[in-house]
Order: sequence, then C-alpha cells, then structure tokens
Amino acid sequence: MKPRLSFLLIISLFLFLTAQSQETYEKGWGIVNLERHQVKFGTGFNYELGLFKNVTIGTGFGPSLVSYSEGYTTGLAWHTQLKYYTNLNSRKIKGKNISGNSGDYIAAQRSVFWGPLQLSTDLRPPKDFAVAFYGMVYGVQRTNKKGFQTNVEMGGGIIRGDGAPNGYGGLLSVSFGWLATKPKNKKPKIKWQN
Repeated sequence: MKPRLSFLLIISLFLFLTAQSQETYEKGWGIVNLERHQVKFGTGFNYELGLFKNVTIGTGFGPSLVSYSEGYTTGLAWHTQLKYYTNLNSRKIKGKNISGNSGDYIAAQRSVFWGPLQLSTDLRPPKDFAVAFYGMVYGVQRTNKKGFQTNVEMGGGIIRGDGAPNGYGGLLSVSFGWLATKPKNKKPKIKWQN
C-alpha cells in the first residue's frame, strides 16, 4: 500500500507543479478563452453557453442537410450540441482572433428535422414526419471584429425516423449571422522572452 501511495503522491506533486508553472489568464477552472454567453441571429437562431475551458453547450435553429442511404432532407432543423474547441489556445498564441469563440471544434450533436419545415426531400414520408440525427460533427466557427459570425459543420451518425426510415448518414450545416451579445476583445498579448 505504501509504494502505491508514494507513487500517487509523486504524480500529484508533479501535476501540481506543472500546473503552477504554466501561465494562466484567469483564475480557477474558468472558461479561459470562451465567451460566457453567446446569442446569434441570422439564418437561424443560436445560443451557446461556456461551461469549462474549451467546452460549451448550445442549442439553435437553422438550415441543414441530412443525407443517408434512404434519401435526404434539407430545411430548418433544431440542433443541440456539446462542443469542444480544439484550437483556441494555439490561435491565441499565433495572434489570431478568438473572440466570439472563433475556432475549430468537435461536437456531439442531435439535430431534428420536422417535415413541415423541410424545403426539399426525397424520402416520400407522410407530411408530418420527423428525422433525427445523432452523431459527431467537426465544425469551423469564425467571428469578425464587428460581430458577424459564420459556422460550417459536417459529420456522421445515426438517423432515426418517425414516419421515415432509419439509417446511417451525414449532416451538413452552414449558418451565418450577427451576435446579439458583444464578444470580448480577445486581442492576444504578445510577450517577448529573452
């Protein structure tokens, strides 16, 4: 038992010292590079809430396309996501804009497509059908200095149909609009080291 306890103590001490040696921009486990709240209006509506460092949850309503072996449907969909931003710190170090959560992300996503809100489909379902996408997506989100945001995401997963067949397939979503919440000024501070 003592060797195991000693090993855990050494590992804990190493992790503590490593964490203390790194420069932190905010205290605690806060959302260092993320916006706390973010609301976007444009091709749809989107709300994003920063939870932890590089992690947000969000919901939105906007145009999307889902395609699978049984067919496709495109139109308005309701999305819910758990996003993990993969490159905010490296973008900040390189001097790139990270305001408005400008970065690349991977997300666990659920999107629901309702029949009356679809622009085009070849599924031949009843008029009140619904198709739900459950899967992983990769997305690119960018916000300029004036608050205009673009977001493109694509991925694959399981498609469950209510009045339409089930299957596996892909999702593509493109949205753009203006942030109703003012993004933080995240201009990087360049530090020269000698």
